[in-house]
Amino acid sequence: MGTLDWIILSGTLLFIVGYGVWKTRGSQNVEDYVGGGKDAKWWTIGLSVMATQASAITFLSTPGQAFHDGMGFVQFYFGLPLAMIIICMVFVPIYHRLKVYTAYEFLEDRFDLKTRSLAAVLFLIQRGLAAGITIYAPSIILSAVLGWDLRTLNIIIGILVIIYTVSGGTKAVSVTQKQQMFIIMTGMFITFFYILGYLPADISFGKALKIAGASDKLNILDFSVDPKSRYTFWSGITGGLFLALAYFGTDQSQVQRYLTGKSLRESQLGLVFNGIFKIPMQFFILLVGVMVFVFYQYNESPLNFNPSATKAVMQSQYASDYQLLEKGHRELEIDKKMAQNEFSAALELKEYTAVEEAKLHIMEINKKDSANRAAARTLIKQANDDAETNDKDYVFIHFILNNLPRGLIGLLLAVILSAAMSSTASELNALGTITALDLYKRNRKGTFGEKHYVYASKAFTLLWGGIAILIACVANLFDNLIQLVNIIGSIFYGNVLGIFLLAFFFKFIKGNAVFFAAILTQVIVIIIYYYLIHIYPSGQEKLGYLWLNSIGSFLVIALAIAFEGFDRLLKNPPIKA
Repeated sequence: MGTLDWIILSGTLLFIVGYGVWKTRGSQNVEDYVGGGKDAKWWTIGLSVMATQASAITFLSTPGQAFHDGMGFVQFYFGLPLAMIIICMVFVPIYHRLKVYTAYEFLEDRFDLKTRSLAAVLFLIQRGLAAGITIYAPSIILSAVLGWDLRTLNIIIGILVIIYTVSGGTKAVSVTQKQQMFIIMTGMFITFFYILGYLPADISFGKALKIAGASDKLNILDFSVDPKSRYTFWSGITGGLFLALAYFGTDQSQVQRYLTGKSLRESQLGLVFNGIFKIPMQFFILLVGVMVFVFYQYNESPLNFNPSATKAVMQSQYASDYQLLEKGHRELEIDKKMAQNEFSAALELKEYTAVEEAKLHIMEINKKDSANRAAARTLIKQANDDAETNDKDYVFIHFILNNLPRGLIGLLLAVILSAAMSSTASELNALGTITALDLYKRNRKGTFGEKHYVYASKAFTLLWGGIAILIACVANLFDNLIQLVNIIGSIFYGNVLGIFLLAFFFKFIKGNAVFFAAILTQVIVIIIYYYLIHIYPSGQEKLGYLWLNSIGSFLVIALAIAFEGFDRLLKNPPIKA
């Protein structure tokens, strides 16, 4: 990184923090601090909702996901537009009519205090873990690639977010997210066009897509009904639908974004905006990853994109074996480039047979390349069992640092850190709000003024910021960071969504039945996750994790109905003849 990169990076981050503090100074009551003044326009809500979901993990992991596995991950979002319609029709009108600050206030009104508290605690557990990961994600990768100290990075990112989130509350999060989304999308578009410019002169965008397609990177739709497949059309519109319903309808980090709306209509329009543009945004980010793949068909790439993993094996007794694999990798890269040229020439001639033969040749080389990379991962693991062998999260940052011009590197790093700050701010804001209003205020005896609860919200936000930094400092990198966040969410979201569905549509169900059904459901879902997903290597799971969302929802509903029926039977036993 050059001086220009440092100026752009530090200037961007300091501007976001300063702008957030300045724009939201003077929040003196709960309405302003937690509710954001209830004056947000629909475009602010829409961008804030998108920015909350689009963490640094999105911009680090998603291109790497596409590089290795293609565009199929976009199916994960197929249930989102339908979820937005349902939330706009059911959830948002109820929240606005009741004038709640948190989603869980509604649960006490419908059931009882213990059910509200249970849902709040489930949220705090999963979102507290996720907050740590959203800090840890960019830190671990920037640390490995740039050589920066990991814990120092965790602390710096955490403190920057805490400053403006504690200072300005919900409005600070919303107003800064508009700037962050502008920076993020500007950086991604510039990168996309730079990648196209780096391709050989005879490779147009259309031909680049055909090259990617020859390696099965453009297989968007998978209609397989195999429950073990992680991303299919069916898991997207079922498991993805339930995950989106739970995330946008019951997760306070999102609910708090649209509860700031000036009116019901503004909140609904903001969610519709997200429903329309979220899939295209994710599609574009995946497409950037696919273009990075095409770029590396013509340019040198490392055998493993994680520099710390490569360093670990090169300092071990397996160094000579790894060097042999690297030699084979370089030879494959030459073969790969020649095969791509053959394919490109066949496309120009429009000879179907030649195109198909060239495509088969590419597939053979890809199989050899995959086997070579798998052997490298095995050696890395043998050299250091703690080393992270999965390099999906390092692909995009490697491309940025090694191929983009000075200045743009600083902008892209600002994109990654802005995204981390954006989603972390939303999470800390929601964690502090839930702790202050759903647990502290509701269970504390005595009457206190507005300022007391504003200070309590600030204190709890600060506390959760410290907890998130601690989690980030002790976290371990998982298979793929974007999947880790979604797995954590899937374990808890289905259960919480089921509680809300019971509240909305099953009027005969009482609080006790829901409370005990939710506890039992959470235990069962964790057991299912452990025995059908966790204990198996990546790609060999017995169940795709997205299905946990629908399982949790249906299970808590079924158990609550059963418990309610059993309770009524005990209270009103049938009269014997």
